[in-house]
Amino acid sequence: MTSILRVTLAGARALGVGWLIGGSCLAFAQNAIVALTGSAQGDVDTVRIEFSKPLTSLPTAFATQSPARISLDFPGVSGGMGRSIVEMNQATVQSASVVQADERSRVVLNLKRPASYSLQMVGTALVVSLEAAPSTTNLAVAPSNLSAAPRRSADALGAIDFRRGEEGAGRVRIGLPNGKATADIKQLGGNLVVELSNVSLPERLRRRLDVNDFGTPVQTITTTETADRVRMVIAPQGEWEHTSYQTESELVVEVKPVKVDPKKLTQGAGYNGQRLSLNFQSIDVRQVLQVIADFTGFNVVTSDSVAGSVTLRLQDVPWDQALDIILQSKGLGVRKNGRVLWIAPKEEIAAKEKLEFESKISSENLEPLRTQSFQINYAKAADIAPQLTAGGAAAAAPSAGAGGSAGTGSSARILSPRGSAIAEVRTNQLFVTDIPSKLEQVAQLIAKIDIAVRQVVIEARIVEADDSFGKSLGVKLGGADVRASKGGDGGYQVSGENRVTFGTNYSNAVGSSGLGGSTDVTSNFVNLPATSGVTNVATLGISLFSAASNRIMALEISAIESDGKGRVVSSPRVITADQAKAVIEQGVEIPYQVATSSGATSIAFKKATLRLEVTPQITPDGNVNLDLEVNKDSVGASTNAGIAINTKRVKTQVLVENGGTVVIGGIFTMEEQDNENKVPFFGDLPVAGYLFRNKSRTTSKKEMLIFITPKLVSERAVVR
Repeated sequence: MTSILRVTLAGARALGVGWLIGGSCLAFAQNAIVALTGSAQGDVDTVRIEFSKPLTSLPTAFATQSPARISLDFPGVSGGMGRSIVEMNQATVQSASVVQADERSRVVLNLKRPASYSLQMVGTALVVSLEAAPSTTNLAVAPSNLSAAPRRSADALGAIDFRRGEEGAGRVRIGLPNGKATADIKQLGGNLVVELSNVSLPERLRRRLDVNDFGTPVQTITTTETADRVRMVIAPQGEWEHTSYQTESELVVEVKPVKVDPKKLTQGAGYNGQRLSLNFQSIDVRQVLQVIADFTGFNVVTSDSVAGSVTLRLQDVPWDQALDIILQSKGLGVRKNGRVLWIAPKEEIAAKEKLEFESKISSENLEPLRTQSFQINYAKAADIAPQLTAGGAAAAAPSAGAGGSAGTGSSARILSPRGSAIAEVRTNQLFVTDIPSKLEQVAQLIAKIDIAVRQVVIEARIVEADDSFGKSLGVKLGGADVRASKGGDGGYQVSGENRVTFGTNYSNAVGSSGLGGSTDVTSNFVNLPATSGVTNVATLGISLFSAASNRIMALEISAIESDGKGRVVSSPRVITADQAKAVIEQGVEIPYQVATSSGATSIAFKKATLRLEVTPQITPDGNVNLDLEVNKDSVGASTNAGIAINTKRVKTQVLVENGGTVVIGGIFTMEEQDNENKVPFFGDLPVAGYLFRNKSRTTSKKEMLIFITPKLVSERAVVR
């Protein structure tokens, strides 16, 4: 038996409900929707969409699970029915909506429950067959009777990638070869099916991906290729909803988890109920609530104190918003329990809830007590017991234990007034006596705080670099009369000839002349040798001896150029638990005398060490917040008061990503000096002035950088 349901505007008004009328009167020249009817054949509901001209191809369709809807897009088609909502009230289909935008129309089938569907062209009509889909069965869309075109060679998909998005959403990214690919996304049973046309599937992508470890609703992704299209089955679990968008080179399908609030009429943010329109004049509130109950399928229980009438005109608003408006206008409240709504005045609801709470407290005072033991593994039982029995803000805060679970005190008592907790230190057990409901809360609390604390390895690298350069040029000039040393008077002729002697320095040049060494040269006219902190200075000595006058003149030229580079790397490393301070140091302790009040002296010690002190805090996103202090002290010069200590220290707080390296500080110093010593007047003479002066130039650079690298210690691998 086949029954046809045709909904007219006059029939809707006869029921007292004015449904929203919409749609544009403008019809495109190509095609237009002229009729929309629904019928039932056994367990299958059919929706017939009549067009002014036959369609050239099946429309693009996609389905949503919550709310259950099927959307059909018709490009180049206008809506010519004169109304936008058609009420059907079949076993599967509640109503149908026609929406027109730009040069296309969309038909939305509002379902009472998720269903599988198939599309079939019959003349100028499109027939949509719907059947309630079992949640455990993957149903396929029945093939249409449109003649399939011969399959042409299509470009292959580029890649299939899966990522975890915001708020635990699973994001499937499909690389498209070009803009000709078309996607049809629909929900079949408990799965989401993506069918791609005008593309092919390479062999490397024909696989089943298990993405359960990502912590999203998506469990598996199976990609196959049928005769003329690529089919991807996304298998989620739990309550979920999906969104998708397509660009020239990519199709993105995102499956988001839906957080179910049992107290809300509809799930999601704001009002999400199916839209309806109401137009009543002075109708009884109970009758309006009955209309909404019939529309939504909820069971409504109305209190005897609900009375009065209401006049309203609401067009195309969500039903949960309409119900909220009616309840607020009459001072009513609603409480949801499964599929049952209890509506009563707010004062009556508050009084009933207060009575329930008081009854619950009274029953707790009479309920027998039980004692349960809890084995604490990572925390300390002595730290947890005070938290369970804390009675006010003045309660002492327990000290942090090895497990790091100790808190800072609580102003709320977890146990009931009759409950107690005893910590057994030797076996690290906790014995709690209370009513069963409180014992269950304690078990849940211990399961969350008695966990292994994550650990961090902190490595510091202190790099010190020295770069020095210096050069100096100087002379020594001297002369003497050597006749006295030869036993004669002035002008005494010494045997030999005039000669020039070279030596490595001033003294050697004079000594090599055979005149008795440097002691013969009694006068130094100029004594400005090259200066340097290095003892080995390059020198050249020259002596001139006149046999006729028995006189000698000696010259020493000294020069030095030095270039030094050095680097010191210190790398302390320590491992510690989350939010637990760690210290590591290495160095010496220098003794020094300290006077006491009695006048005697005692020995004290001052540290000169390499020291790292750090307190890490692991953030929820996996980064590490470090509160650290780094010291690099060394023994300095000796003074009359004792030995000085060279200090390098930094104290800061920094946020670093896991495994990342950051420079937390650095010091750079540079010293330059230019010195010149000369004999007045003679040192300024051209060319000859070099014999009466010395010059030196020194440059010294010192740089220190401190690097910090934290790394989270990975948990032990689980053997499966």
